[in-house]
Amino acid sequence: MTARGKKSLGESLVDEGIITEQQLKEARLEEKRTGQRLRLVLVKMGLIAEEDLVAFLSTKLGLPRMELDNYLIDQKVIDLVPEALARKYELIPVLKIGNRLTCAMLDPWNVFALDEMRMKTNFTVEPAIATASEIKKALNQYYGAKGTMEDLIKTIDERKLGIKNGEEVDTKKLQDIVEEPVVIKLVNLIIMKAVQQGASDIHIEPEEEEIKLRLRVDGMLHEEPSPPKYLQSAIASRIKIMAKLNIAERRKPQDGRFNINMQGRKIDVRISCMPTIYGENIVLRLLDISSALLGLGELGFSEQVLNKYQGLISRPHGIVLVTGPTGSGKTTTLYASLSKINTVEKNIITIEDPVEYRLEGIRQIQINPAVDLTFAKGLRSILRQDPNIIMVGEMRDAETAAIAIQAALTGHLVFSTLHTNDAPGAITRMVDMGVEPYLVASSVIGVLAQRLVRTVCKDCKAKGCSKCMNTGYKGRIGIYELMVINDDIRNLISAKKPVEEIRKKAIESGMISLKDDGNKKVKEGLTTMEEVLRMTEET
Repeated sequence: MTARGKKSLGESLVDEGIITEQQLKEARLEEKRTGQRLRLVLVKMGLIAEEDLVAFLSTKLGLPRMELDNYLIDQKVIDLVPEALARKYELIPVLKIGNRLTCAMLDPWNVFALDEMRMKTNFTVEPAIATASEIKKALNQYYGAKGTMEDLIKTIDERKLGIKNGEEVDTKKLQDIVEEPVVIKLVNLIIMKAVQQGASDIHIEPEEEEIKLRLRVDGMLHEEPSPPKYLQSAIASRIKIMAKLNIAERRKPQDGRFNINMQGRKIDVRISCMPTIYGENIVLRLLDISSALLGLGELGFSEQVLNKYQGLISRPHGIVLVTGPTGSGKTTTLYASLSKINTVEKNIITIEDPVEYRLEGIRQIQINPAVDLTFAKGLRSILRQDPNIIMVGEMRDAETAAIAIQAALTGHLVFSTLHTNDAPGAITRMVDMGVEPYLVASSVIGVLAQRLVRTVCKDCKAKGCSKCMNTGYKGRIGIYELMVINDDIRNLISAKKPVEEIRKKAIESGMISLKDDGNKKVKEGLTTMEEVLRMTEET
């Protein structure tokens, strides 16, 4: 029995019939002889697989299983526990919420460890389960070099890594290098800094004599201190391994993804590797899938536009298009729209590339060209699933547009996106795809064009401070242009009138342009005229 009367690990395994009394006696003799913990001895003797033991502990104790390879731990959390204490009890602090510190432990049964941790950290310690190899790796990784990326780079021993600037590193050597704690920590630091700054993308760009590191924050790229050129192959290979890509293939583009956990947030990371003359260019797109989805009222709609738009998406059938360039927030608007109208009485199905957020109560399909699941073919299948509402991630071709129009004309509400500069331009784009104007006129009920403009930093009021990276801006808000298709506009579309006439009639019918909506937000002190002009000058 343990110090507090609870059964020990060995006794619990015997009670469950996983090992016998005799095996436990032999294991305890080996524990005494070697000085190793019983948990490690049981695995070493082959009495139970480590993953099975971890699963048993998690179930028996009701504690979470933490796969540490999928966690990025903030150095501030690591610093809460002295290295000597962490190594003594073979544990790693993972996240801190309030006065509670969650630690992945080799021996969560150890009440002495929990008591000493509580006394020395002044936190309530919540134990979690991880494998011995994961904890050992994390201890070496996080309690090695500490501090900033610059501090970490200073500790790197080029001779130990065995690579030189400009040297082509063979695959076997790379496999060894990418498992070095210093390389793992360097890549983790890059990703962690991006998440902390709210970046949407990380760009790792090889030049002839250096590597450039840039983060996209609020739609703008900002340069960061870069790692040395000789680490280029190591960094690229480490990221590839995280995404389960082929590190030996450097001549062809590769795409992949992985998930990480950081301070209770789950981040989906999508990887794109592209060969260039100076090495592989890597872009990581970050999506915080644990963050709450925004509602329509939180996106920046004026009351007038919001009321009109909510009226559109409440209709029983027709096509609603959301337009704008890449990164203008179209998907966020569509998700907010679906969440607004999602009820138990409606069957909503989406087909997307990629599925960015999981929406409860909605069937979501990821296109997969490898098995010939395209937007058009997926949309045909959706129509056989008795849907009320359909979302097509993007209208990329005439076939997809034709099926969407057929769906709208047969009683379905269809949402989709197009890449056009303004709302009236969506009509021209569909006609250019090969859709007859009369079909566009009879199926499309509204077009919402949008942009994201940066909002003025509340701390410095556009002067620039540390909280906004000295830009004067922090966060973004939408500006919108909503064209509701009425009879007058429908007649112009059917008559193949130029887009300028359609725009003129839309404004006469009450459409507020992107620039005018932006100017209104300037007057409200939310953004600046320069920002509005930057995002609308092409419209």
